[in-house]
Amino acid sequence: MTKAKGSPARAGANETDVAKYEPEVEWMWPARHGDVTFREMSRDEIEVMLQRNRVGRLAFSLHDRVDVQPIHYIYERGWLYGRTSEGDKITALEHNQWVALEVDEVTDLFDWRSIVIHGSFWIMHPRGSPRAEELWMKAAELVGKIVPGALTENDPVMFRQTLFRIAVGDVRGREATTQVKRTAD
Repeated sequence: MTKAKGSPARAGANETDVAKYEPEVEWMWPARHGDVTFREMSRDEIEVMLQRNRVGRLAFSLHDRVDVQPIHYIYERGWLYGRTSEGDKITALEHNQWVALEVDEVTDLFDWRSIVIHGSFWIMHPRGSPRAEELWMKAAELVGKIVPGALTENDPVMFRQTLFRIAVGDVRGREATTQVKRTAD
């Protein structure tokens, strides 16, 4: 039997061969029907989760194409602040400012929290009106809290020079939990 380079052939491979290449997975299953509970999260729970996390997935569209990209962010009083680099994302967002952002916390298949935010994306400019400059400075300060050295010569990702903020509009959060877990044999 021929094995693919780097992994055992599936048909006929013994358990020892498969174990070498497969990640160890502990399967957790609900014990009975109804052991999984889904619920809507409160606004307070959503705000705490947004403050606790720093990475989400930003969804945006232009014409008939939808894209999703990971971003880092910091949440403060109804706004998400972050930074990115110039490119296709910024080009698309200059034409259509409406976005969705998803933030997840996943412990297991049926133990997770997920937030989806719908809002508008605003690019911040360091020069302009006094208010625009004030907002840019605030965004730079907030981003500096999650990426030390941001926008300085010590910046770990110097190419990300575009600051933005997202006005948080519609927010929804869901949670799934299990009452009883057991390991499948």
